[in-house]
Amino acid sequence: MLDTYLPLMIMILVGVIFGVSNIFLAEWLGPRRTTKAKLSTYESGMEPVKSARERFTVKFYLVAMMFILFDIEVVFMYPWAVQFKELGMYGFVAMILFMVLLFSGYLYVLKKGALKWD
Repeated sequence: MLDTYLPLMIMILVGVIFGVSNIFLAEWLGPRRTTKAKLSTYESGMEPVKSARERFTVKFYLVAMMFILFDIEVVFMYPWAVQFKELGMYGFVAMILFMVLLFSGYLYVLKKGALKWD
């Protein structure tokens, strides 16, 4: 059984060695000219306005969690779409129920105003 996985393990090992060696070679052979401009905070080409240690509002985290929630929705829809014909009517009804529940959650979030950045 090990013979079937040996080429895969060798390929993974070569990939890891290649990646780690490139990181170390760039560190050892790369130039080390640090300046004040290179060490400063970069904010899309603009001068830094505030400290990097500021607190984020709760709305930032709410939007991030909602993004993850609705992004994971697609992860569940892809296998369903691939097996759509084999699942039949039961799979179709289950996905419609799943989408209705997610859409009702989205409407609740909109109604509560969690996506408003006032």
